Amino acid sequence: MDAILERSHELKQALVDFVLDAEGELAQALETYAATQLRRGSGDSTQQDLIIDRFITEGKVGEQSPLELFLESHPNLTQSDRSLIDSWHHSFIGLFAITEILPDGFELMNWLTDKHYIVKPNNIQTLEAISRLKIGEILLTRISPVTDSYWMFSGPYTIMGKLGKPKLAVAIGNFKENYKNNLYSDAPELLEEAWESVVQYHQQFIEFFGSDEITLPGYQLNKKIAEFQELITEKRLADAGIDTSKSLAEMAKAAGVAEEEMEAAAKEAGADAKVVSQMLKNNSKMVMPKVDLPAELKKAEQVTTFSHPRWGQMFLPTYTKMQTILSADDWQSVEGAEKLIRYYLEDKSINAFIWHRLAEQHPNQLEKILQTVLQRPEFSLASDLDPLLEEFNKPIKPELPDIASVPIHLHNLFQEAVTEVNKSKPKNKGQKKTAKGFQ
Repeated sequence: MDAILERSHELKQALVDFVLDAEGELAQALETYAATQLRRGSGDSTQQDLIIDRFITEGKVGEQSPLELFLESHPNLTQSDRSLIDSWHHSFIGLFAITEILPDGFELMNWLTDKHYIVKPNNIQTLEAISRLKIGEILLTRISPVTDSYWMFSGPYTIMGKLGKPKLAVAIGNFKENYKNNLYSDAPELLEEAWESVVQYHQQFIEFFGSDEITLPGYQLNKKIAEFQELITEKRLADAGIDTSKSLAEMAKAAGVAEEEMEAAAKEAGADAKVVSQMLKNNSKMVMPKVDLPAELKKAEQVTTFSHPRWGQMFLPTYTKMQTILSADDWQSVEGAEKLIRYYLEDKSINAFIWHRLAEQHPNQLEKILQTVLQRPEFSLASDLDPLLEEFNKPIKPELPDIASVPIHLHNLFQEAVTEVNKSKPKNKGQKKTAKGFQ
């Protein structure tokens, strides 16, 4: 183990001790950070160690990070030590596949971004503990830079073993759910593209529906959303230079290119691989796979759909009833009113955007209702709404929504996973369910 790696272990241990022994603002910041994270996780020892490791680089004490406070309190550190510690601001958590085993570490591939790293343990105990790992196994862990050529394991790791495509797709979906702010930590260009896709989706939604809010019976909405999705994909194909009035085989022949190249271009534009293959074989026109809403939404009497350039797309079968409650002279006379209000507070699907929309539309009535339901007569919608939402674990700032585009390697993985699952199911048994995950 080289000297800089050993030194990184010493400095990291000193950092952990510094944070755990701290008092005052730093201790309070750690407590707040840990409380927020523990609400989302299991709370076991690995989770707690991971929280401390994340807090060291991601936490804030006022405007400063714990790393910056540590450097301030240790003015005698060498410049090389200070540069090493400062570089740990670039630490990130990922879902990694082992692609090569090295004498003193591994080559890992971050499944979220398809980027590769040389990663080494910074102590003998960890090196011995992971010596039995094999190529293809999946690790959930954080890594930190050490030099320009390699990284180190920053904190604890979870060994997930070798995963088939369906289980890997589920693991990536879970990562997306649990670490939304860490999806593309090592690829800001992918994150920017993902957010831009949400803006584009919102603009297309407005153009198609004429508003950012529509209410329709579930079965009608299902049809309209399918039309909307088809329009989006046709536009993507057109932008990619693909004439949707012709079959792929016809276009390939006219362009003088191999069908394989045309198929690749269609897939890059977002067309389903299975559908593209069928079009090539059958010489059929461009078609889109059917887009279905979940059964409970299709059956709903009224579904309100929202679109936002940051919050994404939301479907609410209860929004019309919420409007009824807020418009009633006596809201308590509406059956199930308080239960629905509490549902809107407690369920994670009702985000801050929905609450702010309700506050814009019915400020006085919403304030009075919350005063009654919460038994807080002094509650003020203007000053207390955001703190209330945070109290119920609702992020005030939007996280990357599900409609955001994903890297093509993740899209392909998910499609292949769905294909494998469908192949393994007994024919003519059970109901077809809408697949969820990266799409």
